[in-house]
Amino acid sequence: MIKVDKVVKHFENFKVLDEITLNVPKGAIYGLVGPNGAGKTTIINHIAGAYRQESGTITVGGEEVYENPSVKEKVLFIADDWFFYNTFTIKQMAKLYEDMYPTFSRERYEKIKGVFNIDEKRQIRKLSKGMKKQVAFWLCLSCMPEVLILDEPLDGLDPVMRKQVLSLVIADVADREMTVLVSSHNLRELEDICDYVGIIHEGRMILEKPLDDIKGSVHKYQVVFSDTVPENLEESENVLHVSNTGSVYNIIMKGSDFECDNILKRFAPRVCDRISLTLEEVFIYELGGLGYDCESIL
Repeated sequence: MIKVDKVVKHFENFKVLDEITLNVPKGAIYGLVGPNGAGKTTIINHIAGAYRQESGTITVGGEEVYENPSVKEKVLFIADDWFFYNTFTIKQMAKLYEDMYPTFSRERYEKIKGVFNIDEKRQIRKLSKGMKKQVAFWLCLSCMPEVLILDEPLDGLDPVMRKQVLSLVIADVADREMTVLVSSHNLRELEDICDYVGIIHEGRMILEKPLDDIKGSVHKYQVVFSDTVPENLEESENVLHVSNTGSVYNIIMKGSDFECDNILKRFAPRVCDRISLTLEEVFIYELGGLGYDCESIL
């Protein structure tokens, strides 16, 4: 559905995107993660059609995005700082969206209105940040987009409303095969909703897989050895990190579970338990392997 191929972008002399490639299947929820300054917001603005790449291609549904109104009618973008006209009420903004997007559904608008329970006659500028974010989802989902792009979408929302918003998005993915690309610093939220994850670093894609595959490629073990930790354990290219609390060692390894299990068996541990990693832990260890400063997090 969304295809980004070897896209390059500079801001003055700084290369923000360095031949980045990204693929989002139709009907998927794709989480884009990376450290600050990695290029997440920049590539999102390209996919939304706000920026023009210097080289490479960006297509949505097989069509180029930039300066293509027919594609942009299918794509809705909720940025961290969502735009609205300063004097407009919710009702006036809804009329603007209805005029701009042919797929705008009044039925959908009224249904979501009951979820958020905000007076549509209120001026948007007088709402709290969380309420403004609710209005953004209210109007954008009423447009019945084929593609929804979200940049830090849940900031300002309380836990109950976060669940409400995510439920609306997930329902549209299930009912209409809406495609969602979401960038967020909250990896736990991405882990709850995403099918695919892409990790970017310094403008390049370093890892892009289904979430289950990503979590299955890095493993955490709690191990107790008969004596001290074997000296050559960390020499294995599969071992990413070793730490200990007393006699219990936490070992992070990369590879298939079968391969990692067999490597540890060679050291004849007294206890060896494999534990599931969170997306946050996978992110830390993947970037740590690239020299990213993760020591304070570890």
